[in-house]
Amino acid sequence: MEEEKLFRIGDVAKMFHISTGTLRHYERIGIVVPEFIEEKSSYRYYGIRQFEVLNTIRYLRVLDMPLEQIADFLANRDIQVIEEKLQNQKEMIREKKRQLEVIERKIDHRIHQIQDAASSKLDEIRMQQTKACRIVWIRDSLKIHSHLDLEYAIRRLEKDQPDSLTFLGKVGVGISEERLENGQLDAYDRVFLVLDDEENYQGEVEQLPDTLSVSIRFCGGHQEAEKYYRKLLSYIKEHQLKIAGFSREITLIDYGITNDTGKFVTEILIPVCEN
Repeated sequence: MEEEKLFRIGDVAKMFHISTGTLRHYERIGIVVPEFIEEKSSYRYYGIRQFEVLNTIRYLRVLDMPLEQIADFLANRDIQVIEEKLQNQKEMIREKKRQLEVIERKIDHRIHQIQDAASSKLDEIRMQQTKACRIVWIRDSLKIHSHLDLEYAIRRLEKDQPDSLTFLGKVGVGISEERLENGQLDAYDRVFLVLDDEENYQGEVEQLPDTLSVSIRFCGGHQEAEKYYRKLLSYIKEHQLKIAGFSREITLIDYGITNDTGKFVTEILIPVCEN
């Protein structure tokens, strides 16, 4: 054994900025086998040939190529093979980049929503043009006594979806146009989810158009909503407006953000038109 040309496992691990455990794993799966193993001590020694393989592995791992693909390439080294694997890896990276961009936009939406909700003028009725949006919804007679009462409905909305949806701040409850007109405010009759532009939902999706709405924001959750509905209904009657759709009630700041119920903000929108 020419010791000057061989290096112990610990020294090689330091050179390549990996752990000895990683080198032992490479040995177990057969992609980097030590040049020499001392019989009595079981010390492992690596040489230049292993350095070349480790350099290749390090390069391909930087490109996020899975170890099983690296092992396949090392066992079948060929220009066409590596070109094909690099092309496949490039497509995977493009897809990851797309997914990260979607996540970034969702984070931006949430930051904007929190900032907007935190700076809300409360207990003030406004007329506003509500932007078009996509929603999915289910009919569900529901009385809310705590934030946990929505959980079952949320699971129903999420059922059979290939990807988990980000519900935080997007789930709402509503009361039908007919029940609003009759002043029946003791229970909700639908649960809905507002979809971001990037979200694909497997199932029936409804496109809600731009609409004129009366709205109010208040400190509290769904349990405190009834008196604010009555304020909105009085405003609609006083201004001779006509209810034009189901209400949309979303708690913009809730237990998902803070345990301080004094900082909760809920918004109610009721679509209207000229009577």
